[in-house]
Amino acid sequence: MADHIFTGSGVAIVTPMNNDGSVNYDEYGKLIDFQINNGTDAIIACGTTGESATLNKEEHCKVIEYTVQKVAKRVPVIAGTGSNDTLFAAELSIEAQQLGADAVLSVTPYYNKTSQSGLVRHYTYIADRINIPMIVYNVPSRTGCNIKPETYAELAKHPNIRAAKEANGDITALTRTMALCGDNLDIYSGEDGQVFPIMAMGGLGVISVLANVCPRETHEMAARALAGDFKGSFAMQKYYMELIDMLFSDVNPIPVKAAMNLLGFNCGPCRLPLAPMSENGFNALRECLVKYGIMK
Repeated sequence: MADHIFTGSGVAIVTPMNNDGSVNYDEYGKLIDFQINNGTDAIIACGTTGESATLNKEEHCKVIEYTVQKVAKRVPVIAGTGSNDTLFAAELSIEAQQLGADAVLSVTPYYNKTSQSGLVRHYTYIADRINIPMIVYNVPSRTGCNIKPETYAELAKHPNIRAAKEANGDITALTRTMALCGDNLDIYSGEDGQVFPIMAMGGLGVISVLANVCPRETHEMAARALAGDFKGSFAMQKYYMELIDMLFSDVNPIPVKAAMNLLGFNCGPCRLPLAPMSENGFNALRECLVKYGIMK
């Protein structure tokens, strides 16, 4: 495969909300500029961290359109378009392409789940209907559906299925996937706690929650690995583990959105059913941000 969707740190960006629950586009624009000005290599809009599950179709498309226009080709824009409804996922993916997204990110079907053969048919149906690259997203802790290495090998035969965001936590399975797929499938870490190990194995980067709070540092961690400075990358991975754990101390994106508010961005609350952090959890998050020197 001659080219890649991106290399380095792609931020799974939060979607700021006004007090009435509507999308705060003014603040979203500030977040996008903050990310790009601090070295982030790609913007992933309408992912899990962007609360895609509670955006209706009109909002979903408007956020993608705004992201594309605001980014203005400075970095790649990857649009989250996954659904457990194959027809709707294809529809969203087609719209994302028409709106100018550089690629789509498509999570495995959730709730109804599917078999491995169903996964092949699901992703093939979507990929057949677009002309931009797809990143398949494997996060069984959320979806209850896991992509097996042999299934990845089948998916990688499709010219539009170009990469995987892998968050199943199983390094052994990922090794098998890489052995079976070779250069036909790029791999991105889907877990901030595994940026270094996955990149040391040949992964091209991370789709990151941490990057919302630490864009330059996450970029640097990935850049060091890409440059072969594995010792330096691993040192950063170890150093930021406490903060990474804190950002996942409650359901994502509850902690990271609270962190962005603490850092002075007006990101608002998460939409229901996501509830605010407990007082103890919030205070621990604040103390962690102070400890890392991210806020005073």
